[in-house]
Order: sequence, then C-alpha cells, then structure tokens
Amino acid sequence: MSEQKEIRVKHTLRKGVFYPAFLFMALAIIVGIFKNDWLKSACKAVFRFSLLNFGWLYQIVAVICLFAIIFVTFSRIGNIRIGGADAQPKYPFRTWFAMALTGGISVGIVNWGINEPMVYFGNVYGELNTLGIQPQTVEAARFAMGRCFYNWTFVPYAFYGVTGLLMAYLFFNKKQNFSVVATIKPVIGHWADSSTVASLVDTLCTIGIVLGMACGLGTGLAFVINGFKVAYGMETGTMTWIVLGIITTTIFTGAAYTGLDKGIKKLATLNSKIFYALLVILFFTGPIVEICKTLPIGLGEWLNNFWLWGLDPVDIGGEALTAWWTLFDWTVWIAYAPVMGLFLAKISYGRTIREFMIINWILPSIFGLVWFSVWGGTALNWQMNGVVDLVSILKENGATAAVWGFLQHLPMNLGVVLIPVVMVTLLLSFSTAADSITHTLASLCVSTDRTSDEAPSSLKLVWGIIIGAVSVIMGAFAGGVRGVDGARQLSAVGAFVVLSVFILQLCAFLKTFFNREIQGEYRDNY
Repeated sequence: MSEQKEIRVKHTLRKGVFYPAFLFMALAIIVGIFKNDWLKSACKAVFRFSLLNFGWLYQIVAVICLFAIIFVTFSRIGNIRIGGADAQPKYPFRTWFAMALTGGISVGIVNWGINEPMVYFGNVYGELNTLGIQPQTVEAARFAMGRCFYNWTFVPYAFYGVTGLLMAYLFFNKKQNFSVVATIKPVIGHWADSSTVASLVDTLCTIGIVLGMACGLGTGLAFVINGFKVAYGMETGTMTWIVLGIITTTIFTGAAYTGLDKGIKKLATLNSKIFYALLVILFFTGPIVEICKTLPIGLGEWLNNFWLWGLDPVDIGGEALTAWWTLFDWTVWIAYAPVMGLFLAKISYGRTIREFMIINWILPSIFGLVWFSVWGGTALNWQMNGVVDLVSILKENGATAAVWGFLQHLPMNLGVVLIPVVMVTLLLSFSTAADSITHTLASLCVSTDRTSDEAPSSLKLVWGIIIGAVSVIMGAFAGGVRGVDGARQLSAVGAFVVLSVFILQLCAFLKTFFNREIQGEYRDNY
C-alpha cells in the first residue's frame, strides 16, 4: 500500500505548471485558427523586437557558453564522474551518442545542410548586402561554409552542454531535484525551494520549448511539402499540412508514449544509422576532393572571423544575415536548452564530465562540420560548375527548396531513391528530437525527483498534440517570404520567454564549476 501511495505522490500533477502552459498554448491555437493574421503580426513584432534590441545579449551569452565549456572539458574536473566515482553507465557509447545527437539536431541539419549555404552564396534574401561580398563567387562560397560552421557546430552545442551538464551534476552528484529550477538554485538560493518560483520557471520553459518544437515541426513540414512541389510537381494545400502534421505527431508522440528505453532509444538508433548512410552515399557520389577541401576552408573562414561574427549584435552583418539566421539559430537552441538539458542529463549517468562533453559537444559539432562539408560543399561545387542552378530554385520556391533540386541531379538516378528517403528522414529526425522533448515536458508537469520515472502517458499525448497543432497553424497560414517565417518568429518568441532562465542557468554553471569546492571534490575522489 505504501508503495502504491509513493507512486501516486510522485505522479501528482503540478497544476501551477501544466495549466498556465496548457492554457497559453490553447489560446495560441484558438487565435491561430480564428485570428491568424493577428497572431502572425504579434509573433513578427516580438521577433524583431527581441533580436534587434537584445541581439548583443544573445551573442555575449553564446561566447561565454563556448569558453565555459572549453574550460570544463579540458580541465582536470573533466575527470569527475557523474553520479560519483563508482557510478556505471546505463547506455553503451554508441546508443548514448545516437540519442544525444538525434535528440538535439531535429530537422535542422537535414533541412539546412544545403539550403542555408546556398542562401548565403546566392544572396537570396540580402544576406551579403552589408558585407561587400559579391554573390556566387569563390569568396561567397567560402563565407557560406564558414557561416554555416559558426551557426551549427561548437557554439550552439555549447548551450546544450551548459544546461545538460549542470543538471546532471546537480542531480546525480549534489542530490538536487530533477527540475529546471534546481539548475538555478546555485544563483537564487532558497528561492528555488519556493513552489511559486519553481512553477514559474518550469512554466516559462514549457512554453518556450513547445513554441520551439512547433517551429521545428513547422519547418520540417514546409521542407517536405516543398519537396512534393519541386521534386514531383505536386500542388499542395492546407490539407497536406494537416495530414503530414498528424502523421509526424503520431510518430513522435507514440515513441514518447512507449517510454525512454522502448521508443526513444530505438527511434534514435534508427535515425542515426540513416544519417550515417546518407553521409557515406553523398560523399562517394560527390566531388570528393572538393568536399575534403571544404572543411578546412570553411573552418578557417569561421575562425578568421571568430570575434567579428561572435559579437556582432546585428549592425555589421545586417538584419537579413544576423537576425534572420544567426540570432534566430541562437533563439532555437536557447528555447530547447533548459528542457533538452534535462533529457541529456537523464542519459548521462555513470559518465565523466569529459565524456559528457565529448558526446554532447565535441562529436555533434564534428558531425555538423562533416555534414555541411559533404552536403553544402557538393551543392556549392555543382552550382559553380553549372550542374544545377540551386539559387534560382531557392528564389522561385522558398528557403527550403534547394535540397530537392540537388537530390534530383545525383548521379545514377540516386535521387529517385534518396528523395523519399530524405523526406522520411526529415520527419523521423524531428520525431526523434520531439519524442525526447515530449517525454521531458510531461515530466516537468508532474511531481517527481527520480530519473527512472516515466511521466503519465496522457501528458505526453497532450503536449504532442499541442506541438503538432501549433506547427500546422503557423506553417500553413504564416509561411511568409521564406516559407517558414511564421515558424521562425514563433520560435523567437519562445526563446525570448526562456532567455532569462537560461542566463540564470549560465550563471549557475559558472558558479558551480568555477570554484574551489569542485576542485576539492576532484582531489578527494580522483
């Protein structure tokens, strides 16, 4: 009887978190259905206000995160084991990496691996206007790859590193509660024990991540729908959005419903294998030498402009480049980070801090470098050699269209096979990220302090349905010039809501890992 009572207590609904977040998102759905123009305008206003006025803050936070992660990874405290000196890992290395990689990148790397460098290269939306770089030149190609490396590798993954390691260390080593508010306790002290403060923090994070996930799904659906148009000449409409949205929502909600070990682990493993296969196929069918040259050239371009790009609030690169691409990317990662950190912490028990950073920061960043080199490098080479005019495809069909034109021109008619594979991979990629996040969202809405506990399946279904509904509404009715404007603006709203929490987490990270106490822990135990 006592056992049953304990379980009921652990799964008590946190009304102060669930109901405010649920009502906010339900209201957004209702407004999106009946007053979509108003919702679109409101999201755009918040998007421009937050990025044009606080771009400097996003950039400073990003740079601090990067250097903090570098220090922790390569200092001697990297040898500290999460869970204590005798803790043993739950997941093998390969499975752990698959869950961490696919849980974090969602649809982004598949969607933008070709589209983003081609947008820069062709100056499709004015990204090069303030830089003095002529579109479709060697200089533009070099810039395109360097900027993609900057936006998609070591800097953004540092966001996940901060929140994930902080949560893992505080929960497993310092025996704090498994919640977002616990990660800021080193900064706010006893205020973190207040149920009101805890509810407020977790509510803000819940809203932010739901909006961020809706952005990810909306972008992914726009990508696939664009593929139907470009690759197959099919006309699509609102019903296509709804059908695809239902299918994808069913996949990731179902995986989250079955649980961490049964659903998420298997989906992540499958998705990672598809990623690896696509890389191998495209590498050996593309211009191998040019691909190999792309990585060092792009990396050199980024490192050469490290401080200029890293601290530009918007004035140097201009709004079209800095706000709509780099700062938007930061908003997506920050919106994900607090809740994504909980997921990464759950699967890191028994690993050292350095191993945590290898899996969640170094290897995903290297994977991003290789992915953009293979996909983006091949696309740029083909564009400059007249194989296919991807820039024109982008201008005619929107920011998510270039990859389909690219796949159509693969040798040996591989596009016939790979186009549907990429479509499935895209939806699978989002599903893999979404199921882990949906799982964690549901956990935030119940009273529990054990990592092994599964949140009620009903909550996973609720959040899955809400994410699907918001993404369809913003994607189908607020696509904008790029085809994904509504989804992007929505994500920026979510990140702006979460920004204050993330800054507190960063301060807590610095206070936790940059003091004599943790150095003492290392000396005593290692």
